[in-house]
Amino acid sequence: MAVTLMSPGGLPKIDVYRQVSIASGTKLVFIAGQVAWNAEGVTVGEGDLAAQVEQCYLNIGTALAETGGSFHDVAKLTAYVVDRTPDKMPHLLDGISRVAAHLGVTPVAPATLLGVAALDVPSHLVEIEATAVLD
Repeated sequence: MAVTLMSPGGLPKIDVYRQVSIASGTKLVFIAGQVAWNAEGVTVGEGDLAAQVEQCYLNIGTALAETGGSFHDVAKLTAYVVDRTPDKMPHLLDGISRVAAHLGVTPVAPATLLGVAALDVPSHLVEIEATAVLD
């Protein structure tokens, strides 16, 4: 693997992601923010944050597979959540749990969660982008 994930001593240990990724590969893959569109461009899970998170991660998985990578190669994730409030966190975690069960892998790369006023399509509640490093 070109990416090693870790949570250094002295920093809080967070179950859903690692604080640091060390990349040693030579091929960088930047995946544009993925929204809850399926392959036909139809929004999945309208009004359901967990379902939209799951679809975003599935789309990232599809993009990674096309490059020859997987979630094991992800060095950084960034999630943009519309009108983010603390009560939305369980829905985000539920979506990640669903995709982890579906793909058989838990995406735990360092992640940043940002609240935004809106996304390009009003029915989209979340957008997630990824950076991966492959050998």
